Amino acid sequence: MTDIITLSDPRVAAVPLDECTEPLVDIRHMPDLLLDDRKADGLGAYARTRTGVLGRLLQAQRALPARTRFLVVEGYRPPALQRAYFEAYSATLRAAHPEASPARIRELASAYISPPEVAPHVSGGAIDLTLCTMDGTELPLGTEVNATPEESDHACRTDAPNIGATARAHRAVMRRALTSAGFVNYPTEWWHWSYGDRYWALLSGQRAARYGPVALPDGTGTSAAPA
Repeated sequence: MTDIITLSDPRVAAVPLDECTEPLVDIRHMPDLLLDDRKADGLGAYARTRTGVLGRLLQAQRALPARTRFLVVEGYRPPALQRAYFEAYSATLRAAHPEASPARIRELASAYISPPEVAPHVSGGAIDLTLCTMDGTELPLGTEVNATPEESDHACRTDAPNIGATARAHRAVMRRALTSAGFVNYPTEWWHWSYGDRYWALLSGQRAARYGPVALPDGTGTSAAPA
Protein backbone atom coordinates (compact mmCIF):
# COMPACT_ATOMS: atom_id res chain seq x y z
CA MET A 1 0.00 0.00 0.00
CA THR A 2 3.04 2.26 -0.19
CA ASP A 3 1.91 3.54 -3.61
CA ILE A 4 -1.02 5.49 -2.13
CA ILE A 5 -0.77 9.22 -2.76
CA THR A 6 -2.02 11.02 0.34
CA LEU A 7 -3.31 14.57 0.44
CA SER A 8 -0.15 15.67 2.24
CA ASP A 9 1.89 14.84 -0.87
CA PRO A 10 3.46 18.08 -2.23
CA ARG A 11 2.28 17.12 -5.72
CA VAL A 12 -1.32 17.73 -4.63
CA ALA A 13 -0.67 21.29 -3.42
CA ALA A 14 1.36 21.98 -6.58
CA VAL A 15 -1.61 21.38 -8.90
CA PRO A 16 -2.70 24.71 -10.43
CA LEU A 17 -6.22 25.96 -9.92
CA ASP A 18 -8.42 27.21 -12.74
CA GLU A 19 -11.56 28.04 -10.75
CA CYS A 20 -14.71 27.55 -12.83
CA THR A 21 -16.97 29.43 -10.34
CA GLU A 22 -19.69 26.78 -10.34
CA PRO A 23 -22.02 27.50 -7.41
CA LEU A 24 -22.77 25.29 -4.46
CA VAL A 25 -26.23 23.74 -4.60
CA ASP A 26 -28.35 22.34 -1.78
CA ILE A 27 -29.39 18.71 -2.20
CA ARG A 28 -31.65 18.45 0.87
CA HIS A 29 -34.86 18.61 -1.13
CA MET A 30 -33.84 16.52 -4.11
CA PRO A 31 -36.13 13.48 -4.28
CA ASP A 32 -33.61 11.49 -6.33
CA LEU A 33 -31.02 11.48 -3.53
CA LEU A 34 -31.04 10.19 0.03
CA LEU A 35 -29.23 12.40 2.53
CA ASP A 36 -28.15 11.19 5.96
CA ASP A 37 -28.19 13.67 8.86
CA ARG A 38 -25.28 12.37 10.94
CA LYS A 39 -23.09 15.30 9.80
CA ALA A 40 -25.88 17.88 9.71
CA ASP A 41 -24.99 21.42 10.76
CA GLY A 42 -26.93 24.62 11.34
CA LEU A 43 -25.89 26.15 8.02
CA GLY A 44 -26.69 23.07 5.96
CA ALA A 45 -23.11 23.00 4.68
CA TYR A 46 -23.01 19.20 4.71
CA ALA A 47 -25.81 19.12 2.11
CA ARG A 48 -24.08 21.39 -0.43
CA THR A 49 -21.99 20.40 -3.41
CA ARG A 50 -20.89 21.95 -6.69
CA THR A 51 -23.32 21.79 -9.57
CA GLY A 52 -21.02 19.56 -11.61
CA VAL A 53 -20.58 17.15 -8.72
CA LEU A 54 -24.33 16.83 -8.29
CA GLY A 55 -24.82 15.98 -11.97
CA ARG A 56 -22.13 13.31 -11.83
CA LEU A 57 -23.51 11.89 -8.60
CA LEU A 58 -26.92 11.42 -10.20
CA GLN A 59 -25.23 9.82 -13.22
CA ALA A 60 -23.35 7.41 -10.94
CA GLN A 61 -26.52 6.50 -9.07
CA ARG A 62 -28.20 5.52 -12.35
CA ALA A 63 -25.34 3.04 -12.87
CA LEU A 64 -26.05 1.22 -9.58
CA PRO A 65 -27.77 -2.17 -9.51
CA ALA A 66 -31.55 -2.27 -9.17
CA ARG A 67 -32.94 -1.54 -5.69
CA THR A 68 -29.65 0.07 -4.64
CA ARG A 69 -28.91 3.76 -4.17
CA PHE A 70 -26.43 6.13 -2.58
CA LEU A 71 -26.79 7.53 0.91
CA VAL A 72 -24.96 10.87 1.00
CA VAL A 73 -23.32 11.64 4.35
CA GLU A 74 -21.39 14.86 3.74
CA GLY A 75 -20.52 17.20 0.91
CA TYR A 76 -19.14 20.70 1.49
CA ARG A 77 -17.23 21.47 4.68
CA PRO A 78 -16.36 25.04 5.76
CA PRO A 79 -12.59 25.70 6.04
CA ALA A 80 -12.75 26.40 9.79
CA LEU A 81 -14.39 23.04 10.44
CA GLN A 82 -11.86 21.26 8.24
CA ARG A 83 -9.00 22.87 10.16
CA ALA A 84 -10.56 21.92 13.49
CA TYR A 85 -10.91 18.28 12.40
CA PHE A 86 -7.33 18.16 11.13
CA GLU A 87 -5.82 19.76 14.23
CA ALA A 88 -7.80 17.54 16.62
CA TYR A 89 -6.77 14.34 14.84
CA SER A 90 -3.15 15.53 14.60
CA ALA A 91 -3.16 16.10 18.37
CA THR A 92 -4.42 12.56 18.92
CA LEU A 93 -1.64 11.19 16.72
CA ARG A 94 1.03 13.26 18.46
CA ALA A 95 -0.06 11.81 21.79
CA ALA A 96 0.11 8.28 20.37
CA HIS A 97 3.42 8.84 18.56
CA PRO A 98 5.46 11.34 20.60
CA GLU A 99 8.62 10.40 18.72
CA ALA A 100 7.17 11.29 15.31
CA SER A 101 8.29 14.40 13.46
CA PRO A 102 5.78 17.12 12.50
CA ALA A 103 6.05 15.97 8.88
CA ARG A 104 5.27 12.39 9.87
CA ILE A 105 2.27 13.49 11.96
CA ARG A 106 0.99 15.48 8.98
CA GLU A 107 1.38 12.43 6.74
CA LEU A 108 -0.40 10.15 9.21
CA ALA A 109 -3.21 12.65 9.77
CA SER A 110 -3.70 13.04 6.03
CA ALA A 111 -4.64 9.38 5.74
CA TYR A 112 -7.88 10.31 7.51
CA ILE A 113 -8.35 14.10 7.47
CA SER A 114 -7.11 16.30 4.63
CA PRO A 115 -4.80 19.25 5.33
CA PRO A 116 -7.11 22.29 5.17
CA GLU A 117 -5.25 24.02 2.34
CA VAL A 118 -5.87 21.18 -0.12
CA ALA A 119 -9.04 19.66 1.33
CA PRO A 120 -11.48 18.37 -1.31
CA HIS A 121 -14.50 18.99 0.94
CA VAL A 122 -13.62 22.70 1.27
CA SER A 123 -13.80 23.00 -2.52
CA GLY A 124 -17.31 21.55 -2.72
CA GLY A 125 -15.92 18.80 -4.92
CA ALA A 126 -15.98 15.91 -2.45
CA ILE A 127 -18.78 13.60 -1.35
CA ASP A 128 -18.76 11.11 1.52
CA LEU A 129 -21.34 8.43 0.83
CA THR A 130 -22.29 4.81 1.18
CA LEU A 131 -24.73 2.34 -0.37
CA CYS A 132 -28.21 1.58 0.88
CA THR A 133 -31.45 -0.10 -0.09
CA MET A 134 -34.32 1.91 -1.53
CA ASP A 135 -35.72 2.54 1.96
CA GLY A 136 -32.39 3.86 3.28
CA THR A 137 -31.09 0.74 5.05
CA GLU A 138 -27.30 0.85 4.83
CA LEU A 139 -25.54 -2.06 3.16
CA PRO A 140 -22.40 -3.59 4.73
CA LEU A 141 -19.24 -1.92 3.44
CA GLY A 142 -16.76 -3.31 5.96
CA THR A 143 -16.57 -0.31 8.31
CA GLU A 144 -18.69 2.62 9.33
CA VAL A 145 -18.41 5.77 7.26
CA ASN A 146 -15.62 7.92 8.78
CA ALA A 147 -14.05 5.01 10.67
CA THR A 148 -10.49 5.91 11.65
CA PRO A 149 -7.52 3.75 10.59
CA GLU A 150 -6.87 2.92 14.25
CA GLU A 151 -10.38 1.77 15.16
CA SER A 152 -10.88 -0.17 11.92
CA ASP A 153 -7.42 -1.80 11.76
CA HIS A 154 -7.04 0.06 8.43
CA ALA A 155 -10.11 -1.65 6.98
CA CYS A 156 -11.25 1.87 6.03
CA ARG A 157 -8.82 1.68 3.08
CA THR A 158 -10.73 1.05 -0.12
CA ASP A 159 -8.70 -2.02 -1.04
CA ALA A 160 -8.27 -3.34 2.50
CA PRO A 161 -7.82 -7.13 2.56
CA ASN A 162 -9.39 -7.57 6.02
CA ILE A 163 -13.06 -7.19 5.05
CA GLY A 164 -15.64 -9.77 4.08
CA ALA A 165 -16.65 -10.79 0.57
CA THR A 166 -19.99 -8.97 0.73
CA ALA A 167 -18.41 -5.68 1.78
CA ARG A 168 -15.75 -6.07 -0.91
CA ALA A 169 -18.43 -6.62 -3.54
CA HIS A 170 -20.33 -3.53 -2.40
CA ARG A 171 -17.15 -1.43 -2.58
CA ALA A 172 -16.63 -2.70 -6.12
CA VAL A 173 -20.17 -1.63 -7.04
CA MET A 174 -19.47 1.86 -5.71
CA ARG A 175 -16.15 2.04 -7.54
CA ARG A 176 -17.65 1.07 -10.89
CA ALA A 177 -20.53 3.54 -10.65
CA LEU A 178 -18.54 6.50 -9.36
CA THR A 179 -15.50 6.12 -11.60
CA SER A 180 -17.79 5.81 -14.61
CA ALA A 181 -19.10 9.28 -13.73
CA GLY A 182 -15.62 10.79 -13.43
CA PHE A 183 -15.01 10.67 -9.68
CA VAL A 184 -11.77 9.58 -8.02
CA ASN A 185 -11.50 7.85 -4.66
CA TYR A 186 -9.24 8.76 -1.78
CA PRO A 187 -7.83 5.26 -1.24
CA THR A 188 -7.53 5.47 2.55
CA GLU A 189 -11.30 6.11 2.81
CA TRP A 190 -13.68 3.89 0.83
CA TRP A 191 -16.53 6.42 1.30
CA HIS A 192 -14.70 9.53 0.00
CA TRP A 193 -15.03 10.44 -3.69
CA SER A 194 -14.32 13.71 -5.45
CA TYR A 195 -14.39 15.53 -8.74
CA GLY A 196 -12.82 18.83 -9.77
CA ASP A 197 -10.48 19.33 -6.79
CA ARG A 198 -6.67 19.21 -6.76
CA TYR A 199 -6.53 15.53 -5.79
CA TRP A 200 -8.88 14.64 -8.64
CA ALA A 201 -6.76 16.66 -11.06
CA LEU A 202 -3.54 14.94 -10.00
CA LEU A 203 -4.94 11.40 -10.18
CA SER A 204 -6.81 11.91 -13.44
CA GLY A 205 -3.97 13.68 -15.22
CA GLN A 206 -5.70 17.05 -15.59
CA ARG A 207 -3.72 20.25 -16.13
CA ALA A 208 -5.49 22.07 -13.30
CA ALA A 209 -8.19 21.72 -10.68
CA ARG A 210 -11.62 23.18 -11.45
CA TYR A 211 -12.67 23.78 -7.84
CA GLY A 212 -10.84 25.69 -5.11
CA PRO A 213 -12.06 26.83 -1.69
CA VAL A 214 -15.59 28.19 -1.97
CA ALA A 215 -18.02 30.06 0.27
CA LEU A 216 -21.57 29.19 1.22
CA PRO A 217 -24.17 31.51 -0.31
CA ASP A 218 -24.38 33.38 3.01
CA GLY A 219 -20.65 34.07 2.85
CA THR A 220 -19.51 31.41 5.30
CA GLY A 221 -16.20 29.98 4.16
CA THR A 222 -13.56 31.29 1.80
CA SER A 223 -14.34 32.87 -1.54
CA ALA A 224 -13.43 30.82 -4.60
CA ALA A 225 -9.86 31.78 -5.47
CA PRO A 226 -6.46 30.17 -6.06
CA ALA A 227 -5.16 28.58 -2.88
